[in-house]
Amino acid sequence: MKIAVTGKGGAGKSTAAAALALMLARRGERVLCLDADPDPNFAAALGLGRQEREALVPISERLALIEERTGSGGAYGGVFKLNPEVSDVAETFAARVCGVELLVLGAVRGGGSGCACAASTFLRALVTDLVLFKRETLILDMEAGVEHLGRATAGGVDEMLIVAEPGQRAVDCARLIMRMAGEIGVRRTRIIANKVSSPEDEAFLRAALGELAAVLPYDENLRRADRDGVSALDALGPEARAALEGLLKALEVRP
Repeated sequence: MKIAVTGKGGAGKSTAAAALALMLARRGERVLCLDADPDPNFAAALGLGRQEREALVPISERLALIEERTGSGGAYGGVFKLNPEVSDVAETFAARVCGVELLVLGAVRGGGSGCACAASTFLRALVTDLVLFKRETLILDMEAGVEHLGRATAGGVDEMLIVAEPGQRAVDCARLIMRMAGEIGVRRTRIIANKVSSPEDEAFLRAALGELAAVLPYDENLRRADRDGVSALDALGPEARAALEGLLKALEVRP
C-alpha cells in the first residue's frame, strides 16, 4: 500500500502520517516512510529526539552520491543523467526509527549551489522508484501539493490523504490539491479533518470538502508531545486513534 499525505502547512499532516505509519509498524508490517516536505517534521512526529533528528542526513545533502549517480560532477549547468540508479538508496540510507524505516529527502538548494538540477532529478527518480517498484508499505509525508508526484508515479499511489483543519485557507489548499491530484491521475483522495473542536468545525469541513474519511479532535496533548519528544501515535486520544484505525480498515478494503 502506497499512501501520500499532504495538506496546508501546520494542518497536521506529519502527525497523521506518523500515526498511521506507527500503527502499521506496531502490528508487524514493514513500513518505509519518506519525508518529502522541504520543512521536515516526520522524524519528530515519530518521536525522535532533537539530537537523533539532527544526525539524520537528508538525501539532498548527499552530494557525492548525487554526483556519482547523475554524473553531474557538481558543475552547475552541466550534463547529467535523467535516469540515475536509485534502486538501492532506500535499503542503504534509510534510518531505522521507532519501528519504521525513514528517508528524509530534504530541500534542494538554489541554482548557485552547483548541482541543483541534478539533485532535483535524483530526488524525483527516487520517489518514482519508491512508489512504483518497492513492495513494502510506503507513507509519503509531502509538502502542500503534488510536486513530488509526476504523471508517471501518480498511478502508483493507492491513496492521497489530504489533512485539513477548520479554516478557509486549509480548505482552499485542500481543494487545490484535489484538483491537481486529479489532473495528474491520482486515483483516490480522502480528507482527514484535524483539530476539530466542535460540531460546527466538522460541519464547516463537510460542507466545504464533502465526505470526511476521519475526524480527529483538537488535542492539547499533541502540542505537548511535540515539545516532549513523544510520538504522535502515543499522544493521540482514544477518539482520534479509533478514527485512524477506522481509516486504515477502509484503506485496506478499497475496491
